[in-house]
Amino acid sequence: MSSPQQHGDGGPPPRLMIYAVIAAGALAVAGGVAFYYASQTAKRPTEAGAIAVSVGDKACTPMDITVPAGRSVFMITNASNRPIEWEILDGVMVVEERENIAPGFKSQLAARLKPGVYDITCGLLSNPRGTLTVTASAHSEAEKAKPPLKAFIGPLSEYKVYLSLQSAALVTRTEALAAAIGAGDLDTAKGAYAEARLAYRHIETVSGRIADLENAIDPLAAYLAGQENDPGFIGFHRIEQGLWTARSTEGLKPVADALATAVLALKDRLRGLKLEPSDLADGAVREARRLAEGPVPSGDSLYAGDDLVEFAAAVDGLEKPVSLLMPLVGEASPETAEAITRAFADTRAAIARLAGPSAPPSYPSVAAGERKALAASFTALAEAIAKVNPTLGLE
Repeated sequence: MSSPQQHGDGGPPPRLMIYAVIAAGALAVAGGVAFYYASQTAKRPTEAGAIAVSVGDKACTPMDITVPAGRSVFMITNASNRPIEWEILDGVMVVEERENIAPGFKSQLAARLKPGVYDITCGLLSNPRGTLTVTASAHSEAEKAKPPLKAFIGPLSEYKVYLSLQSAALVTRTEALAAAIGAGDLDTAKGAYAEARLAYRHIETVSGRIADLENAIDPLAAYLAGQENDPGFIGFHRIEQGLWTARSTEGLKPVADALATAVLALKDRLRGLKLEPSDLADGAVREARRLAEGPVPSGDSLYAGDDLVEFAAAVDGLEKPVSLLMPLVGEASPETAEAITRAFADTRAAIARLAGPSAPPSYPSVAAGERKALAASFTALAEAIAKVNPTLGLE
């Protein structure tokens, strides 16, 4: 126990130090709230002809939408009392999405759609889905007549090999995670979790679109009716909560075994996945925008706090399909190729500045303004990659 003399040697009294720490914490929380509010209230001009979609607690209004093939713009309003995501699904594949729309706020989404019937999600995962019907148009008929492009055979094949290797690594690392949890080895489980997450981030550009497996592997508590107490809160983040918040492997073995089964199914699904040339860049654009709008400003690894490491791995995953197209882009437009290369470098540099020279800080300690700057770098990266398909005549 400290003596009175120790408290009077020029240092501040312990009570004042406690008050100072509390005040600093309050300022950090206030800054985060202010940034979140600013990010939600930032306005973009609404495009003429945008289709209004209101998402309530139980359903969308309207539940049935019909549009012509080609580009459509949707203005999604969150009329519920929970943050929501809105997705366009082709079977189990996510075509386009907007995440983290706060109650009472709006988000604009533009999508290029082919003829067909799609599902639309309406708030919570347990809510019924709506229907989006896309009818044929002059644009879609012209796309049908476009001849195959032999130049894309190589990039598509190489990317399929990359997905196969990374998904195999994910299976191996997830099995190691399950084994460590089964043995009750907390430290080994934490290390195995981190390694598995890196492999997952490398393929999330594609795997994040496979809705049924994404909901089994990586659901967020915020999108579930019961949040962290919901039976649907499974997968990586449930394990993350146990390892870092509860600091225990207790009760996690069934979750880890189910996760291992789900990633094995993902590996098989990716093996049979058919990709078109435009999917290489489109997937990277979609994922970069998703990161900019949700995980980067709000945080994704809410219990481990290792978001910066995962964001760096996500950039690797974004860059792989784009890099396979860069020789073609460079031939068609050297300026576009240079802009894309610069955007990747800028995003990596933004992450490195926050991570520092040694161990990256826990993401909750990253200031709101710094998160905003990092989100802006991901947005700029998405905009740069979005020029790939027009440059190559794929749009």
